[in-house]
Amino acid sequence: MAIEKQQQGEQSPLVFDASVLSHQTQIPKQFIWPDEEKPLPNLRELPVPLLDLNGFLAHDAAATNKAAKLVGEACEKHGFFLVVNHGVDAKLLADAHKCMDHFFDLPLAEKQRAQRKVGEHCGYASSFTGRFSSKLPWKETLSFRFSAEENEADIVRGYFKSTMGEDFEHLGRVYQHYCKAMSRLSLGIMELLGMSLGVGRDYFRDFFEENDSIMRLNYYPPCQKPDQTLGTGPHCDPTSLTILHQDQVGGLQVFADNEWWSISPVADAFVVNIGDTFMALSNGRYKSCLHRAVVNSQSPRKSLAFFLSPKRDRVVSPPNQLVNPTVPRIYPDFTWPKLLEFTQKHYRADMNTLDAFSSWIQGHAAASRS
Repeated sequence: MAIEKQQQGEQSPLVFDASVLSHQTQIPKQFIWPDEEKPLPNLRELPVPLLDLNGFLAHDAAATNKAAKLVGEACEKHGFFLVVNHGVDAKLLADAHKCMDHFFDLPLAEKQRAQRKVGEHCGYASSFTGRFSSKLPWKETLSFRFSAEENEADIVRGYFKSTMGEDFEHLGRVYQHYCKAMSRLSLGIMELLGMSLGVGRDYFRDFFEENDSIMRLNYYPPCQKPDQTLGTGPHCDPTSLTILHQDQVGGLQVFADNEWWSISPVADAFVVNIGDTFMALSNGRYKSCLHRAVVNSQSPRKSLAFFLSPKRDRVVSPPNQLVNPTVPRIYPDFTWPKLLEFTQKHYRADMNTLDAFSSWIQGHAAASRS
C-alpha cells in the first residue's frame, strides 16, 4: 500500500498564487505530472444517463420506478449520471456561483484568512503545496462543513462569519441555503438508490437524514501549460455521493471502459457520482468512479461540489439484503471520520483508496487484538 508521506516542513512550501502563476509560461516542476498521467486532447463525450426528477418529485409511481432503474444501471456501469428538473432554485444556484466568484477574486492574503490547517479537511487550500511535494493540482479550494442536524442549523453561516469576518456573513447565508438544498436533493437520490438496490426507498434516506457533509468551492485558474498538469488528479471520492454543478467552461473527465471520457457542462443539470463510502454501503454493487479535472490556457473554471457523508457516529455497513453466502462482505465496518482521517493524514486519494483503507483498518484491528 503506497502511503504518501506529508512534507515535514524542512523548507517553506511553494505558494500557489493564481494571480501570478496563471500568467507564467513555465510552471513550477511540482505541478508537472508524469507523461502517463498527463491529460489527452479531444476526448470523446461520455454518454451519461439523464435522470429527470420531475415525476419523482411529483410522487408519480411509474416515473419513480423508471428513475430508480436508470440510477441503478448507471451506478453498476460507472457511477455517474446527470440530474435535471431537480427542484433547486435557479436564483440560489446563480447566487452560489456569484459568491464563489467573489471569494476567489480576493487577494491571496484575504483568502488565507480561511487557510486550511495541516491534517484538516476544511478551509482554504491553494493547491496542496503544504501537504505534497509533487503532482500538485492546479487549483484553489474552499471547503467547509455542513450538518443536517437541527442543533447545527446555522453552521455554514457561522463558519464564514467567524473565519472571514462580518463582511462575509452574506456568503455564509447563501451557502447555508445551498447546502440545505443539496442535502434535500441527496436524500431524494438516496431513496432512488435504495429502491434500485432492493432495500426500500427509506433505508438510505434514513441513514443520511442527519448527514455531516462537506461543501467545496473549486477554482481552476488558467494555465499556460495545460498539457503538463491537472486541475485535480485521478481519484475516486471517498465520500458517499457527490453533487457537482459546473460552470460552462468544462474540464471534468471520467475513466470508464478503460479510457478517459469528457463530461461537458449542462447549464441546468447536476453531475452526480457515487463515492467510496456508498460503494462500501452497497457491498461493492455500485462503483465509485475514477475521475479528474483538466485546465486550459484561456478561461478559469469553477465548480460547486457537495459531498454527502453520514453522521459521524454512523457505522458504515451494508444492509443484510446485500450480503449472503454467494455475495460475502467485501469491506470492514467503519465510520466516516475514520476514512476521512485516512485520506487527510495517511493517503492521497486515488482509485485504490477504499482497498487501501480496508487493509489499514484491518491491520489496526489485528494489532489491537495482539
